[in-house]
Amino acid sequence: MAMASVVVLLITLVALGGYFLYRSLPGNTDAVVNPDASSQAGAQSQADAVESHVLHIVVVGESSEVLVRVPGGEVLTDTEMEDGEHVSFDQPKLDVTIGDPAAVEVHVNGEPKDISGEEPGYSFTAVQE
Repeated sequence: MAMASVVVLLITLVALGGYFLYRSLPGNTDAVVNPDASSQAGAQSQADAVESHVLHIVVVGESSEVLVRVPGGEVLTDTEMEDGEHVSFDQPKLDVTIGDPAAVEVHVNGEPKDISGEEPGYSFTAVQE
C-alpha cells in the first residue's frame, strides 16, 4: 500500500512539474526588447514594428502588466513589461489586457489606440485588417 502512494505522489509531482515548465516557456512573440532610445536605428526599428504588425505595445511609463492571447487558445505573453520594452504580434485576432493603460502606447494595424484614460486591467480585442 505504501508503494502505491509513493507512485501516485511521484506521478503527481512529474505532472505538476511538466505543467509549470510549459507555463514558464515564452510564447510566440516576435520580440520583447529594450532598445537604446537615443539610437536612430532603434527608433527606425520601432517605427517599422508599429506599421507592420497587427498589435504593437510599447511601455512609456514605469511598467505595466501585459497579457496577450489568441482567443480561446495560447497565451502569447503574460508579463510585467518595463519602460522602453515593446512587443509585437501578427496573429489575426488577439485578446489583450493591459494592467496600467496610462503606461503604454498601443498600435493596432499601425494605427494608435488611445487607452490612456481607461481603468487598470483594461481589455480589448485586436483584429487584423
